[in-house]
Amino acid sequence: MNRKTLLYLLFVVLIAASAGLGGAAIGGVTVYRSMEAEFASLSQELATAKATAEAAIQPSSAAQVLQAATTELQTISVDTAITSAVESVGQAVVTVVATQPDQRTMWGVVSGGTASGSGVIISEDGYVITNNHVVEGSIQVSITLANGEERAAQIIGTDPFSDIAVLKMEGEVPAVASLGNSDSLKPGETVIAIGSPLGDFVNTVTVGVISATGRSLDTGEGYLMEGMLQTDAAINQGNSGGPLVNLAGQVVGINTLILRSGTGGNNVEGLGFSIPSNTVAAVSQQIIQNGSVIRPYMGIQVQAIDPTLAARYNLPAEWGVYITQIESGSPAEQAGLQEGDIITHMNGIELNDEHPYENVLYTFSPGQTVDLKVVRRYDTIDLQVVLGQGNGS
Repeated sequence: MNRKTLLYLLFVVLIAASAGLGGAAIGGVTVYRSMEAEFASLSQELATAKATAEAAIQPSSAAQVLQAATTELQTISVDTAITSAVESVGQAVVTVVATQPDQRTMWGVVSGGTASGSGVIISEDGYVITNNHVVEGSIQVSITLANGEERAAQIIGTDPFSDIAVLKMEGEVPAVASLGNSDSLKPGETVIAIGSPLGDFVNTVTVGVISATGRSLDTGEGYLMEGMLQTDAAINQGNSGGPLVNLAGQVVGINTLILRSGTGGNNVEGLGFSIPSNTVAAVSQQIIQNGSVIRPYMGIQVQAIDPTLAARYNLPAEWGVYITQIESGSPAEQAGLQEGDIITHMNGIELNDEHPYENVLYTFSPGQTVDLKVVRRYDTIDLQVVLGQGNGS
C-alpha cells in the first residue's frame, strides 16, 4: 500500500469524523471532493481505494467507517513494517558454504563435499555471524551475497557452547544489520526469519511470532542451550545462522534449529529456536577481540550422573559429575580433587539435569573461588577451587 492510498484512507477517517460531529455529510463530501480535485490524476490503485471509501461511507455510520479505516490502517502498518524490515536487513543476509575435508575409507578417498547455512553481516569491517555447527570441521569457507556474488571468508573463531561462529568476508560490505535487545522480546511479537533453506532458496522470508522466551534445549553433549527464543516462523535446513528480525529491522536472534519430532516420535510443527541477540553480541565481541570466548576452566573430564546411572553402578550420589580425568597442574588438581570424586554442588547449586556441570561452571568467571561439595567414596567433603581461564572444562 503506497502513500497515495494511505491518503484516501485518511480521507475516510476525516469524513467519518465530520459525520460524527454533527451528521454533516455535506462537510465530509466537500472535503472528499476537494481532495479528489487535487489528486484527479492518481493511479488505478487510487481509484480502487476511492471506490472502496465511497462504498463504506454510504451505508455505514460514522463509527463503522472509523472502525473499518482503523483496522485497515493497522493492517497496512504491520505489512509495511514487515516489508521495511526485510528491505533493511535483506542485503546483509548471506549464504555460508563450508567445504568439508575428504574422508579416507577402506574403499579409497571420499570427497567431504560442502555444507551450507546462512549468516548475517554485523559490521562495516565485514564480520559475519553464523552457527558453529554450520562451519564446524570445515577446511574452507565462502559466502554468497544476496545478489549472488561469491566472496572468500575466513573463520575468526567459534564457540560450540553457544553455537556461534564469527567469519570475516573479503571485499566491500553491501549492508550491515544491527543487533536489537532480545531481553525486551515478548511472546506474540511478530518476527521475521531470513535465510537460505536447503542452500538454494536464497533470502527466503518467513514470518511468525515469538512463541516463548527463555527455553532450554538439551544438546546431547552434556549441557543445555539456555535462554533460547522459540518461534513459529518457518526454519528449515540451511536457515541455520540466519537472522530472526523484529519489525524495527533489528536482528533479535540467530536461528539455530527446529524440532521435527517430540516425545514418543510425535510429529511437531512450528518449533523453531534462535540464539538471543544479547548472547550473540556478548559472544561475538569476545571472538572478534580474542579469537575465542574466554571461559572459566577447572581442568577435568567428567561423566554426568543421574539416578539411573547411579543405581546401575552403585554410586554414592544420584546427581553430579564423576571425575574421570584431571589435568596435571590444573585448578582442579591444585584444589585437591581426585579421579573418582563426584562433584555434587558448586556454590550451593546442585548439579542435575536442570543444572548441568558446564552450564553452572560458565556462570562463574576466571579467577573466581568456587565452593565444591564432593563425594569421595562414601564421604562428603568440602573443597574450594580457584577457576582458571581457558576454553574447556
